[in-house]
Amino acid sequence: MRFANVVKIALRALRRSAMRSVLTALGIIIGVAAVIAMVSIGNGAKSQVESSIASLGQNIITVFPGNFSAAGGVRGGFGSASSLTVEDADAIRNEISGVAALTPELTDRTQILANGLNWNTQVRGEDVSYLEIRLWTLTAGDMFSEVDVRSANKVCVVGKTVVTQLFQDNDPIGQTLRIRNIPFKIVGVLAPKGFNFFGQDQDDTVIIPYTSHLKRIARRPNLNSILVQAQDPESMSRIQQDITDLLQQRRNNREPDFTVRNQQELAEAATATTKTMTVLLGAIAGVSLIVGGIGIMNIMLVSVTERTREIGIRLAIGAHGSDVLTQFLIEAIILSLMGGALGIVLGIGTSKLVSHLNNWPVLVSTNAIIGAVAFSAAIGVFFGYYPARKAAQLDPIDALRYE
Repeated sequence: MRFANVVKIALRALRRSAMRSVLTALGIIIGVAAVIAMVSIGNGAKSQVESSIASLGQNIITVFPGNFSAAGGVRGGFGSASSLTVEDADAIRNEISGVAALTPELTDRTQILANGLNWNTQVRGEDVSYLEIRLWTLTAGDMFSEVDVRSANKVCVVGKTVVTQLFQDNDPIGQTLRIRNIPFKIVGVLAPKGFNFFGQDQDDTVIIPYTSHLKRIARRPNLNSILVQAQDPESMSRIQQDITDLLQQRRNNREPDFTVRNQQELAEAATATTKTMTVLLGAIAGVSLIVGGIGIMNIMLVSVTERTREIGIRLAIGAHGSDVLTQFLIEAIILSLMGGALGIVLGIGTSKLVSHLNNWPVLVSTNAIIGAVAFSAAIGVFFGYYPARKAAQLDPIDALRYE
């Protein structure tokens, strides 16, 4: 029997029980839709985190206080008492090749005042290369200069949120804001960047020379971190190791009190949770595909019982067992593929609806669509084979006698 005829007969059989066919495929429809929707939401979250990491700049290596790799457990953590100094930063800048830019970093959250208003914000002490490293631009004014850094001048650049809160979006260039009652002149306004993957508003910031922060604001000798930019991605691993060796040497090879991480490691750590959740949600949704496959097998077994005389007649007039096997197998595969196609439409629609209603990022994955369809076809073959084989093995005489 030609394959086209087998498909035609299978479609005719499914049309005779259209409602049952639709209900049978419903499990596959829901399963495929759930897989696509869950994976799309998970991929969207992962993409947002990766985008936020990328906004930190390119080829970034960060030195943190605290050691996370010491034998016998954690010896400190991010935010523990820092031993990083400006001298460490200068040593990295001067002694390690391949460093494109570097900035010592200090951060404090404090109250600022300007224009008769006050606002609690993050004050960052940075070098002039900070904006270059972070790929951050200005919408007005200029970045403070190297002279400002060397002289610890009282100048700053401010983020969009600070401008909105203290100056009602009016031009703040040349205005003065007070940080811990110390006046700083605003020389630039940062371009908006939005929230990062920690949920922090990157525009809610004031950036001043790190020397000014050390001498006038923090009044402490140590840094919060050191941000290093490599010249190219290929040299990042080497520079990371060189920084580790240099700082260890500067500490006379005692137990490390710092941690060096590159951008890829930070991205992997930040996306680890979203990856796990995506896999978990996809696996849970995949269970409904198995349930849908069991439903197909159940209905096909019922169909074999109902059509026993039909099968007997076909076998009696010359049809081979392989023809009957192929026919029932094709019916199961058609049910699965039909459910897969409708599930794709429903899954994509659900993803877009969730994104619209909750303002969540979604990223519909082509691999998820292909995988869901392939899995649904495999389910049709796997769960349809037993009923089809049972039909093919019917004895024609017994089948003809069946009522």
